[in-house]
Amino acid sequence: MGTEKSKSEAWGSWLLVLVIAILVMAASYITLRRNFGQLNVFHHSKRHPVIVDKYADALGIALQFFDVQKSGKLVNNKISWRGDSGLGDGREENLDLSKGVYDAGDLIKFGFPMAFTATILSWAILEYGDHMKQLKELENAQDSLKWITDYLINSHPSANVLYVQVGDPEVDHKCWERPEVMTEKRPLIQVNTSYPGSDVAAETAAAMASASLVFRSTNSAYSRRLLKHARQLFTFADSYRGSYSISIPQVQKFYNSSGYGDELLWAAAWLYHATRDESYLKYVTVEGNYFANWGTTTWLCWDDKLAGTQVLLSRVSFFGSKDVQDQESIALQLYRKTAEAVICEVLPNSSSATTYRTEGNNPMNMSYLVGYGSNYPQYVHHRGASIPTDANTGCSDGFMWLNSTNPNPNVAVGALVGGPFLNDTFIDSRNNTQQTEPTTYNSAVLVGLLSGLITTSSLPHSFL
Repeated sequence: MGTEKSKSEAWGSWLLVLVIAILVMAASYITLRRNFGQLNVFHHSKRHPVIVDKYADALGIALQFFDVQKSGKLVNNKISWRGDSGLGDGREENLDLSKGVYDAGDLIKFGFPMAFTATILSWAILEYGDHMKQLKELENAQDSLKWITDYLINSHPSANVLYVQVGDPEVDHKCWERPEVMTEKRPLIQVNTSYPGSDVAAETAAAMASASLVFRSTNSAYSRRLLKHARQLFTFADSYRGSYSISIPQVQKFYNSSGYGDELLWAAAWLYHATRDESYLKYVTVEGNYFANWGTTTWLCWDDKLAGTQVLLSRVSFFGSKDVQDQESIALQLYRKTAEAVICEVLPNSSSATTYRTEGNNPMNMSYLVGYGSNYPQYVHHRGASIPTDANTGCSDGFMWLNSTNPNPNVAVGALVGGPFLNDTFIDSRNNTQQTEPTTYNSAVLVGLLSGLITTSSLPHSFL
């Protein structure tokens, strides 16, 4: 994983459209349904849903990347070259932080993007779980989500303490080794009342609240547990305001937060959907005056949740919640209008066009989803994929595999790499982190995008 600056450049250009594509589909569907619902244009037959094979195949591949990235004692391991790792994570504080996922091609657990990954994966399941179920992928998606939320639960041992990082990225970047053999110390970083982190705490609250909706019907006890943590974390985030990037300056080189207002609104929106507690709806109404930037469009990413919040709250007005009061209705309309402005900006670059380019319909004729098709990146910037399982190299001598001219011996199935520059050039090199390093949070968005495209959508339903 490179610096925060290099990440923002890497995921720029065409990939920004991919990141917001799931929002476009959800929000445009809601808007069109409002205007044309009486014409029955959305009433597709449930008997003979048409499955688009290429998207169905791509979804099955994309979901495997979460298995590639898992830490901990692996259960039903589906990736032949992966094994147990990080089993001692958290032990110094008598915590079990062995689960979770490594964010990218390195071996650090960054809580901020990991929580965002869980939130987006939850939303994908809530919106398109019926599509996943048709392909027998729903259980896989839920299992990957729970692997992350199990970690998030354990990272929150008390109301006002949240562990937000496992491992030292400076030390990690001086090593090139498989996660199964790492021996370096893996220090923990926490936010608390003295060193607040409203952004990461609120994002983790959003992850747990959204996941509680996913598991409500299948594992009610676990759902309630998630919701309890979500409520506590939101209270902590709101009561002790401050950015984790200020409290913990060393994170600024990697996942620097631009502010916490968007995460507070995002978390409150998900908590309202998960609880129907009107206090959360009032919160987004009042605090929206300070943090929502109504009328200003933004891109959804791990650092900025406003576009997601706008679409999520548009659902409340669309489904006509009885809890909405006059003042709240005005605020919800402002959220909806801003969501519509986002849609208008990205419609010229449709989600379908973006997906075609990802799957290989581009000047390079390359699939940027590893494992899809016959021509995909062979030099993915990923430690585990680049080192043979029988290699005896350790921390420093492992760099021979980073610099090797041979293709990766292991396929990081489902990895979505950074992709081409604006001029459609792509250099397949492990040292080209901007273009060849994958991340779990972009994979979560891709899962949502593909899930929406694999077949005709059913009627939208409320999460409330």
